[in-house]
Amino acid sequence: MGKAIRRVLGLLLSAGALALGAGVAEAHPHVWITASSELIYVPDGSISGVRHAWTFDDMFSTYALQGIETKTQGVYSREELGPLAQTNVESLKEFGFFTFARADGKKEKFQEPVDYFLEVKDGLLILHFTLPLKTPVKPKELALEVFDPSFFVDFKFADKDPVRLVGAPATCQVNFQRPNDGTVNAQALGEQTFTNGDNSNFGAMFANKITVTCP
Repeated sequence: MGKAIRRVLGLLLSAGALALGAGVAEAHPHVWITASSELIYVPDGSISGVRHAWTFDDMFSTYALQGIETKTQGVYSREELGPLAQTNVESLKEFGFFTFARADGKKEKFQEPVDYFLEVKDGLLILHFTLPLKTPVKPKELALEVFDPSFFVDFKFADKDPVRLVGAPATCQVNFQRPNDGTVNAQALGEQTFTNGDNSNFGAMFANKITVTCP
């Protein structure tokens, strides 16, 4: 278990470390995530947090699950994956969980994640977790972006129900904008590297943008 956790921790930390810590990252992703998100509302119409479900690619999933002991071969319970789930969310903290929010233009901060767990479906590892806002907000417009600034991790939102509002007032409307297909640009950049200068936020070009308006 320990070796598997360290491997996954290393991979997740690399998402930021290669660009932010070591100062250099290649201009293409190494981990792929299919995501879906829910914006959680409380009865007074305020947004209290964001709930994510991230499905990792098959290569990452296979690598992460190596060495994990289970009662039944090939079957993973939440309890058996618990330490790995904890390591995942702890390692993502340094990078803001790749989740960035603004309420009426003001940057919002999140608390520690809650209700996090891992599951395996069709051989793929899925991380579930909820990010509560430090203070629930009731803006006219909430802008939420999900991306890795270093573009080490590529986020693609699910084709079906990529974003849902849970408990939102009837007047609220959500608009979801996928990033432009950056494949050509990334390939053209080839093996160029990006330092902590103007290009340190290269991944913002591939941000998934969620905008909720509540008149």
